[in-house]
Amino acid sequence: MLDKDYKEMNSAVLEVTEPIHKSVMLKEVTDSLVKGPGGVYVDATLGMGGHTSSIMTAAGADAKVVAMDVDEEALSIAGEALSKFNSRVILRNSNFSEIDNVLDSLGIREVDGIIADLGMSSFQLDLSGRGFSFNKDEGLDMRMDARLRFTAYDLVNEMSIEELSKLLKNYGEEKWSKRIAKWIVQSRESSPIKTSAELAEIVKDAIPRKFHPNKIHPATKTFQAIRIAVNNELDNIEEFITKAVPLLKVGGRIVVISFHSLEDKMVKNMFKTMASPCICPHDLPICGCGKESILKIITRSPLVPGEDEVLNNTRSRSAKLRVAERI
Repeated sequence: MLDKDYKEMNSAVLEVTEPIHKSVMLKEVTDSLVKGPGGVYVDATLGMGGHTSSIMTAAGADAKVVAMDVDEEALSIAGEALSKFNSRVILRNSNFSEIDNVLDSLGIREVDGIIADLGMSSFQLDLSGRGFSFNKDEGLDMRMDARLRFTAYDLVNEMSIEELSKLLKNYGEEKWSKRIAKWIVQSRESSPIKTSAELAEIVKDAIPRKFHPNKIHPATKTFQAIRIAVNNELDNIEEFITKAVPLLKVGGRIVVISFHSLEDKMVKNMFKTMASPCICPHDLPICGCGKESILKIITRSPLVPGEDEVLNNTRSRSAKLRVAERI
């Protein structure tokens, strides 16, 4: 169903395709990737299709986009919205870490540009019913890919205090990780923690009120950490960039949008490593690694949304965009 022959999907869902998500930094993405008419691009995290639509419009009638998303439901909705481009948008229900296999299956050896938006779509947060949002009372799932084995419910109700604390600290950078983990384990002793609302309330109560953050919900970092763990997100980012860069034509660009410091740091460091001509210890008199640069970093500092965009889409406020070019 979800391939280049994709035809239709539930019309009741389609009624909400426009208002449920605003793609972040559309102009910056398109200006960074599209340098002329035509070309083959990859939108490795399609979401609701905003970046793909913008690329197709800018690149013209001879352009093609391979549009990937691990979330089958989101892919279906975006696919209908992009149907005006016909077969020039090729849909694939795959994780972005599988970019090499997807392109190989299509006989595509190199592309002009690749975009990966690592953020959650408003559809996933507000309408998916999978417990991504602490503002919803939904079953604790948090899987972007329904084929994954473990859910947020499994982690929250089966991990030890030590395991939960480590997860919250490493993936959420949560300074109250030990206290939150203890409260979670104590709360589930009477009955399992089943919903996002239950979990959010436990975390909120675990953090002393005077230490609640001003601009975000107290459970934000906890939900982030659990989602990252369920979906193996950081490992997937590393695998994606490692595979994606060699698939670019010389002069082709990769754009990655991240939404928290762990992601941005990983993208920054991987770009830096790929741009470096040598990784030998500094005390070696001559290079022994034989490494060559394959990237040129375009954005030494990440681009961020403008004031108008943040005003119109508050979820864009933490976005950071980095661009690198194949050499």
